Amino acid sequence: MGKKRFLGFVVFVAMLFAAMAIKAQDIEIFEPFNVYTDKNARGNHYVPSGWMGDYSDVAFTDACTDNPHTGNTCIKVAYRSNVSQGARWAGMYWQNPPNNWGNRKGGYDLTGAKKLTFWIRGEEGGERVEEIKIGGMSGTYPDSDSASVGPIVLTKEWQQHEVNLKGLDLSYISGGFCWATNLDVNPDGATFYIDDIRYE
Repeated sequence: MGKKRFLGFVVFVAMLFAAMAIKAQDIEIFEPFNVYTDKNARGNHYVPSGWMGDYSDVAFTDACTDNPHTGNTCIKVAYRSNVSQGARWAGMYWQNPPNNWGNRKGGYDLTGAKKLTFWIRGEEGGERVEEIKIGGMSGTYPDSDSASVGPIVLTKEWQQHEVNLKGLDLSYISGGFCWATNLDVNPDGATFYIDDIRYE
């Protein structure tokens, strides 16, 4: 290899490594961001405060010890189809700050998250959760984006599901997690369990 060709090769390799270094700096490393792992876990974020629809038909606890996926507790939701508020559906949002429907400042910058993962199971199997959602708050301080997955037909065994967040604007999310279901798909009600909710 001639001197000029060798010098050209050296310059090319140097430029290639410089480009790789710049690209590596542009890659954001997103640390897992928990919504729920255990009752009162220090790393939990958001509060299950946004009751919706026939809220009187929902019995809720985030301290259930009945076969959690991991740890000591899980979330238990018991939906009874009594149509107490006349809505024929029910749901709940995990919010920041509590009871924030977009009328107050709050939320988290979750830029870099690629998915929301969670584990879920039914008490009997066959229960149907119509939607699992993130974001969607409107108002004076709206969420920057939203995404959802569903419907999900449950089994008695724990199963992991995810909401795809790729390409979304996650710079301001007050509604960190939401579930919803209804009378039409659960005419006899539904009891289900959720655990290990996290952004990844």
